[in-house]
Amino acid sequence: MRYALYFTPPKDHPLNGTASRWLGRDAFTGETYPAPEYPEMPAGEQFELTADPRRYGFHATIKAPFSLAASVTEKDLIPVVEDFAARTSAFEIPELVLGQLGRFFALVPGFLHPPLQDFAAKVVKSFEPFRAALSEADVARRKPEELTESQRANLLRWGYPYVMDDFGFHMTLTGKVPPERSGVMKEILAERFSAFTGRPLAISGLAVFVEEARGAPFKVHSWWPLAGAES
Repeated sequence: MRYALYFTPPKDHPLNGTASRWLGRDAFTGETYPAPEYPEMPAGEQFELTADPRRYGFHATIKAPFSLAASVTEKDLIPVVEDFAARTSAFEIPELVLGQLGRFFALVPGFLHPPLQDFAAKVVKSFEPFRAALSEADVARRKPEELTESQRANLLRWGYPYVMDDFGFHMTLTGKVPPERSGVMKEILAERFSAFTGRPLAISGLAVFVEEARGAPFKVHSWWPLAGAES
């Protein structure tokens, strides 16, 4: 089993509902949904292009999936997450926009927001004692030869390349979209998520996701509100 610390909106938040129906699965409930049908994109194609993020559930990675260190258990981890959330103030990303990261589409901040970067770094550091060291195979899977020097250092120190100064908040909406389909996908996503872009997003909680076996769908184990978050 692996655990991850992700940001996701609360279970009943409209963004979670919209994104879950787009991806085809709700990580809170396990409910699945048929792929939407668009004149310019058949349901089968949409379902294939969302397969990767569907397994992970709608989220932004804060501390990437990790196995627990031999000295700790889930019963040790969860109370610390609850306490961390209770001592960490909720805040907002000033503007959420639709972004394209290489061939992937995601919801991202409109600009770098230091409180968000600080929050992510604090989570990574605070829960490092719970993480088992990566195996050589785990390191190899990350293709360190393709990473920058700082990303390689992050991988070895924190178990994930994209942390600290290399962290970029993103809530993934697709897998790799072929270049010739990128324009169509962008138009569909811009319309589908128009109610949430160009406006703030509250970072109101921290979720524990679990992967019961390698390759299994990630599920929300628990969602903990940050201090001062609106209920």
